[in-house]
Amino acid sequence: MITMTLREVAAVTGGRLAADGPEVVVDGEVVIDSRQAGPGTLVAAFVGSTADGHEHVPGALAAGAAGALVSRPDVAEAAGADPARLVVVDDVAAALGRLARHVLASLRGDGDGPRVVAVTGSVGKTTTKDLLAHLLAPLGDLIAPPGSFNNEIGLPLTVLRARPSTATLVLEMGADHVGNLEYLTSVAPPDVAVVLAVGRAHLGEFGGIENVARAKSELVAGLRPTGTAVLNADDRRVAAMAPLAPGPVRTFGRGDADVVATDVVLDDAGRASFTLTSPAGAARVRLALVGEHHVHNALAAAAVALELGLTPAQVADLLAAAPAASPHRMAVTDRADGVRVVDDSYNANPDSVRAGLRALATLGAGRRRVAVLGEMLELGADSAAEHDAAGADAVALGADVVLAVGAGTAPLAAGARRAAGAGTTGSAGSDRPAVEVVEVPDVDAAEADLRDRLRPGDVVLLKGSNGSGIWRLADALLTGTDTRGRMPS
Repeated sequence: MITMTLREVAAVTGGRLAADGPEVVVDGEVVIDSRQAGPGTLVAAFVGSTADGHEHVPGALAAGAAGALVSRPDVAEAAGADPARLVVVDDVAAALGRLARHVLASLRGDGDGPRVVAVTGSVGKTTTKDLLAHLLAPLGDLIAPPGSFNNEIGLPLTVLRARPSTATLVLEMGADHVGNLEYLTSVAPPDVAVVLAVGRAHLGEFGGIENVARAKSELVAGLRPTGTAVLNADDRRVAAMAPLAPGPVRTFGRGDADVVATDVVLDDAGRASFTLTSPAGAARVRLALVGEHHVHNALAAAAVALELGLTPAQVADLLAAAPAASPHRMAVTDRADGVRVVDDSYNANPDSVRAGLRALATLGAGRRRVAVLGEMLELGADSAAEHDAAGADAVALGADVVLAVGAGTAPLAAGARRAAGAGTTGSAGSDRPAVEVVEVPDVDAAEADLRDRLRPGDVVLLKGSNGSGIWRLADALLTGTDTRGRMPS
């Protein structure tokens, strides 16, 4: 963060110092985990479901933190915190937003300051953010969030890492309600806004696909006055956002767009190659990422990089070297015993599950394909129908075993059984063996089942919403521990 005194932090956030004391300077990062506190840091204390961060403020101060943002000074002081180093605010998350807004505006000043490239979409946000960070690194000092720091806490924390040397901030912006992105863009108005897709994530929260589109469009509406919108021309709801852009609009896609992918082919490992064509020229691209769905993510990142001055050849070279940078996102690992694990377990919605199943079909060609599917959360009234359809898709796309994990996946298992002829015969008119559909109550039971079921040559896909815990199962399969990190007896 830029250097500020605690008194200045209090003024910017609308807070107050709990007590008078010597002037204290904040010249380190803002953190929410007291274990990350060090000299000059500012600790933001949150009240969680199982712990109160205020109780850990004294330890953070002892580790060298300059001060803390608190909403419960009595708890922090009772634990031994120096009140002169406490900035008291009504809402810590809102205070973080105000502080981040101030820091970015200060860095931008009268000039351009750090350019902000923001990305949103129902699928692909984190992968595209990682690709953008890789492609734009040659343009100067760059800051991007780890994983999915894309909400009202994670985004300000990323912005607050910016310093005068920062050339580019790559930000992921997520939403599960209308108004989320309007707030995030008020904290960090983008110079470039990328919208990937309008899909069926969080349908239960949004109340319908049109509200998802409305929410995603807030990123375009929140652009700086001369900002550029980069839109997916293959998604009609995204393409329809163009009139909201205050400045230029650039499109990407596999059809009629400014930046286009043609001649797409997949190798035996599921990696896509394509010809990248743009007004700046063309180049052949070979992705290091697994799955054809990454073509659109790569096109989006390429469109931004080309807009900011890279050549098609530079983009192609950088994309070829861009790995999967965030965990549990289409990570393919061949175990020593010959089992191939396709870990796409970070999160799930109907569109991303189908993308994962298509990748399984490619990666498992000629091998037994096992689809381990957890619940897709926050689908509301559409949940049963979407799970049923996902189960049917698993069978249609060639899964030999469908392992449905958790009570919420009962409709998924039903859809799979129906599509497979109740699990008694192969597909009509084919020699395909009967699809096996298995239901287990939780990830512990799934781990026990897979320990006995998997054999050399199998390919197993792990997919489910974060709250389903499928990511723990992925870790267990890759580390040899159980789903709680213990070595099995």
